Amino acid sequence: MTIIASGNVASPAAPTAGGQGVGPLLRAWREQRRVSQLELALRADSSARHISFIETGRSRPSEEMVLRLAEHLEVPVRERNALLLAAGYAPHYPETPLDAPALGALREGLERLIQGYEPYPALVVDATYDVVTANRGITMLLQGVPESLLTAPLNAMRLTLHPEGLAPRIRNLREWRGHLLAQMERQIALHRSDRLRALYEEVAAYPVPDSGADEEPAGDVAYVALPMRIEHEGRVLSFVSSISTFNTPMDVTVAELAIETFLPADPATVKYLHSMMS
Repeated sequence: MTIIASGNVASPAAPTAGGQGVGPLLRAWREQRRVSQLELALRADSSARHISFIETGRSRPSEEMVLRLAEHLEVPVRERNALLLAAGYAPHYPETPLDAPALGALREGLERLIQGYEPYPALVVDATYDVVTANRGITMLLQGVPESLLTAPLNAMRLTLHPEGLAPRIRNLREWRGHLLAQMERQIALHRSDRLRALYEEVAAYPVPDSGADEEPAGDVAYVALPMRIEHEGRVLSFVSSISTFNTPMDVTVAELAIETFLPADPATVKYLHSMMS
């Protein structure tokens, strides 16, 4: 299933200064990260006095200082641009449409990566969990999902937790749902995205289907991580997931991409997937 976006990858709305300068924005990020002015100053090779002056607007930070503070506060790339704009500088990081020729090698690499992972499921999502591309393992798991949920843009959280999506087939739904919602909460704290919060509120309000509420025992299998146990054609398949992002991205679009792979958690799942893809 290849669904690389034909335009800009959907991304969360960047926070704006809202009439404030860069100082209050930096202070908000510092407080959110629970870092003192002194600790931030030590990390950034500055002084607590200078950090205080920046936050109160008594001193205008250089472009280099804005980027340095953003780095030490682990501010996402998109929001670093917002900080620069609030300080009166041009954005430092471009936001290249995923279908642009400049990202052709990246698109091809992503396709090869997830296809090479078959028969195991793998997909690529953006910052609000819209599916950028997915392999045949994901297509197999989506069999039987209503067409109304499969219209573009596909959203991984909506597909998983919607009562007409995968939720009724997930045998440990309460555990898996809790894991996904906690994951979204951590991302909301990091990105401060209105669109991500709206998605969270939507999927958190979905009722838990009765068929998925029965927490079935996993048997004698000892899992190394919380599995997703999902029914497929009368069998229960077990997967543990892993999420990968790009190291030190220099583009907003690339920074907001994540590759999620699902590794079979037991021998029966391995055998079944290989039989389905052979």
